[in-house]
Order: sequence, then C-alpha cells, then structure tokens
Amino acid sequence: MFTFPLVLTIYAGFTHAFETDHLLAVSNIVSQRNNIILSLKDGVFWGLGHASTIFFIGILMILFKTNISAHYFHYFEATVGVMLITLAIYRLVKFFRNGKMVVHAHAHGHTAGTHKHLHEHSLAYGVGLIHGLAGSGALILVVMSQIKGPADGLIYLLIFGAGCIVGMLVAAGLFSIPFSKRIMQTRLLKNVLIITSSTLCLLYGGKVIFDNLVA
Repeated sequence: MFTFPLVLTIYAGFTHAFETDHLLAVSNIVSQRNNIILSLKDGVFWGLGHASTIFFIGILMILFKTNISAHYFHYFEATVGVMLITLAIYRLVKFFRNGKMVVHAHAHGHTAGTHKHLHEHSLAYGVGLIHGLAGSGALILVVMSQIKGPADGLIYLLIFGAGCIVGMLVAAGLFSIPFSKRIMQTRLLKNVLIITSSTLCLLYGGKVIFDNLVA
C-alpha cells in the first residue's frame, strides 16, 4: 500500500537536488576540483548534510509531535540565501587570492592532501545542512500530513534522504565535468566558468533573501 507514496518520495528526493539553489551551490563547490571522483564524494557529503537536517526536523515532528509553522520556512529560505552569498564570496576570494589556482592545495605531503579533501568535504556537508532547512522542510510537512504512524514516518524520511543523496551525487558529478582535467584544457575558459558560477550564486542568494524577507 506504500508503493506509490514511496516511489513519489524517492522521486521528490532525487529531483530536489536539481533545484536552482542546489545547483548553484554545488557548482561552486565542485569548481574547486579537477577530479570527478572527488566531486562525487562532495555530492555524497552534500546529500548526507541535507539528510541530517531532514532527519532532525522529521524526528521533531514525528516523535515529539512538534508542529513547525510554514511561516518559519521563509526565514529558513532566507538563511539559504545568506549561505549562497557566503559560498560565492568564499569561492571568489579564494580564486582571486590565488590567481590562476582552481584547486585548493597544500605544499606538503599526503597527510596534507587528506586534510585538504576532508576540508572540502566538510564544506559540502555544511552546505547540505543549511540547504536542508529550506524546501525540504516544506516537503516534510506535506509528507508528514499523510502519515499516521512514527515507523512509517521514519521510513519516508529514510527514503527521501536516500533519494537526496543519490540526486546530489549525480548533480555533483554532472557539474564537475566542465572542471575536470580531461574536459577542460583551456585555463581561461575554466576561470570564466568559475567566476560566472560564483556570480550567479551571489545574485541568486540575494534574490532568495529579498523574496522571503522583503517582497
């Protein structure tokens, strides 16, 4: 009896990764990579962060019978706008500070390289955490309104979270292709893509804040 709702939840979780604010954020994250595998890992961490927030909100609603007014999600959306602006500025500062540098690197051994990867994966996880406050919350409200028992609610959260992780992995992989060494041979074009994606992220973040706090 859960077949259609579960399929719908998987679909909602997967396609949720391809919303405009998500794509702009992930393009800024993976633009620091020149390796698709690392970008895919960023996508997984991004999805895990997203799922973590979904679980937190969902558990509050299911186990503690907490109702979150839809009005608050305007403030959550505005928080995402602030995050997008911060992410764009962070990327642009790194880019201009290091001139032609595209990938954040350290001048010391393998341990430093591991630290670098963990640093960027942590960034992706943090972005996912904040993104989970926005549209996901509204989706949870809709889904929770159709669920009667806590066990069913947790299953829906698991399925939606899994769909998000897969969708964000795919999105990160697709958006990393233009920045990979094998595809992008022209440094100038790569730099243009970085500046363009960061600028769009900055402008869209401002639009999100305006739409939710001013308009």
